[in-house]
Amino acid sequence: MYTGCVTVPLVFGAAVGLDTATIGLLINADLLVAGLITLLQALGVGRVLGVRLPVVAGATFASVTPMILIAGEYGLPAVYGSMIAAGVFGLLVAVPFARAVRFFPPLVSGTVITVIGLSLIGVAAGLIAGPDPAARDYATPSHLALAGGIVLLIVLISRFTRGLVAQLGVLLGLVGGTLVAIPMGLTDFSSVGHADWFGVTSPFHFGAPEFPAAAVISMCIVMLVIFTESTADMLAVGEMTGRPLTSGDLARGLAADGMSGILGGVMNSFPDTVFAQNVGLVGITGIRSRYVAAVAGGVLVLLGLVPKLGEIVASLPGPVIGGAGLVMFATVTAVGVNTLRKVRFEGTDNLLIVAVSIGVGMLPVAAPTIYHAFPSWFQIIAGSAITSATLTAFLLNLLFHHTGRRDGDDGPGTPEETPERKPSAVAPVTADTVSH
Repeated sequence: MYTGCVTVPLVFGAAVGLDTATIGLLINADLLVAGLITLLQALGVGRVLGVRLPVVAGATFASVTPMILIAGEYGLPAVYGSMIAAGVFGLLVAVPFARAVRFFPPLVSGTVITVIGLSLIGVAAGLIAGPDPAARDYATPSHLALAGGIVLLIVLISRFTRGLVAQLGVLLGLVGGTLVAIPMGLTDFSSVGHADWFGVTSPFHFGAPEFPAAAVISMCIVMLVIFTESTADMLAVGEMTGRPLTSGDLARGLAADGMSGILGGVMNSFPDTVFAQNVGLVGITGIRSRYVAAVAGGVLVLLGLVPKLGEIVASLPGPVIGGAGLVMFATVTAVGVNTLRKVRFEGTDNLLIVAVSIGVGMLPVAAPTIYHAFPSWFQIIAGSAITSATLTAFLLNLLFHHTGRRDGDDGPGTPEETPERKPSAVAPVTADTVSH
């Protein structure tokens, strides 16, 4: 879970060209906010916020690409302003979304998760090879070999270990890669000595928030993606703990996700979702106490109060982050494909919906300048693979399955329940299932 939390600020910071100290700040802010939202989800605030289940929150990969695009077009104040606006939007739509979750079946969520992973693989490649193709050290064999070695190490850990060690494969890959990078001269920890042992990130570090309309719309769509992920995880944990969730329970959990957008925007962090890794741990360990999750949230808060630790992580070289990120992002893609296994394709138009949604979503990834002749607001929305894929999949699902049925149309998502398709207590897979 720690790996997932720190990877998002590492990837975002490197993509927008932030220095090591600033990336360290993002890491600490991210851990702090994730811990606070975990406490909120586990303990709850009356009948207003928090699902009151043993769930753990963490930064979602769904926000990375839209935030990078917004930063490039409008700057970092717009990134965090649009995040705050999306958080307010999340609070407002939590109740109706909980009641209308049928409009986001596995057909939509699986397609979007697939595109999230595919769109981020290019980011991993940029970290491994370097940002400038004209640079002398661009894609040097030693950098590629280092990243490849990390991928191999993660594979071997997963293959030959079990339990906690296997769960920590990506984190161990980061550590191992860093140790190899030191004699290669790729590491620079000189800034770590200047970092404080304890401290809190100052609010609005990048200035007063700004709210460009296109950026706000894009981040609001990301919030709907986050809601889709969290809903699946909360339903699974509710089933495991013997507490079937009502729409009110879901709405309080989703409202906490919305609060993460507001808090993240103020504290220079990222929107959070319910992490699927913790769902798996609930099933594996059988520990169903929400107070255990609350303690985990407290640990995350403490980690977020140690700037020196964030500075160490921020100093990791690009090929190391890229090698681990390649595995994580490709895993997200595989998770999306696995989610689509719940969809019935025979005798339906679902294959066409998936195909068109992925095609539209991947256009700006395959050709980043394809929308250069359009206004900047359109480029922010359509130029994000995640935003465009989400809109396309959602609208096509409405068109084919909610605007009048044709003969033989059995609906958008899962087929009639059969023994192999019945809901189970197995943890669902979402965009943030990035380990094991």
